[in-house]
Amino acid sequence: MPPLVSVVMPVHNSAPTLGASVRSVLAQTHGDVELLITDDASTDGSWDLLMEFARQDERVRPHTAPEQGGAARARNLALARARGEWVAFLDADDLWLPTKAERQLDFAATAGAPLTYTSYYKMDADFSGEAADFAPNGRIIAARERVTYRDMLVQDHIGCLTAMYSRTVLGTRLMPDMPRRQDYGLWLSIMREGHSARGLQEPLAVYRSGRAGSLSSRKLALVPYNWRLYRDHEQLPVHRSVLSLAGAAWHSRRKSRI
Repeated sequence: MPPLVSVVMPVHNSAPTLGASVRSVLAQTHGDVELLITDDASTDGSWDLLMEFARQDERVRPHTAPEQGGAARARNLALARARGEWVAFLDADDLWLPTKAERQLDFAATAGAPLTYTSYYKMDADFSGEAADFAPNGRIIAARERVTYRDMLVQDHIGCLTAMYSRTVLGTRLMPDMPRRQDYGLWLSIMREGHSARGLQEPLAVYRSGRAGSLSSRKLALVPYNWRLYRDHEQLPVHRSVLSLAGAAWHSRRKSRI
């Protein structure tokens, strides 16, 4: 029997892009998916759209957060309801290409790692088409073949929209309750135990770049969250945190040019 993939999606006022993101999951060639969506106090009609999807397809399982709590809490509420052998992630403004789940499951079966990820494309913020409409471009964030905990302390090499982990091996893993970088914290907590992550070089998802705010301001905004992650979550000494922060800044600048 094909494995069930639990896809976790947090939603907050995402109506303009939500439909295409949901449809990109439902149109997967691997149809054994459940789409676990937590609406985080949206006020723009996102919930009504989700209910319509749920009426049309029983694989869509929306839920409302008791109060607005941010992406980490929204994802964790969805994770707590997961039934699949595998857990994957997609935000409500990004897309999966049609063979993403199928290709990644095949890869995971031979990779021997409970955490896998893939390369992905970047698209402009104003892209309004469906996943099937996306024309492959040269803006590719390439996945490294393998990353360890040490590698990840220098840079988050795993795009959240491409990550998939095994509940069979790892159990249900929640994200740390942090306002930002909670996905990074989850990968680190898994890999700190000695697990490596394996990357599939084929780009299988599409990330919406160029969101509101200048590029430099977005980078600077992440600095205190990375620092908190290194110091509080990973409990690194100050000198090691400084080195990790410098490495993350360098890699982030290189990635932003793609």
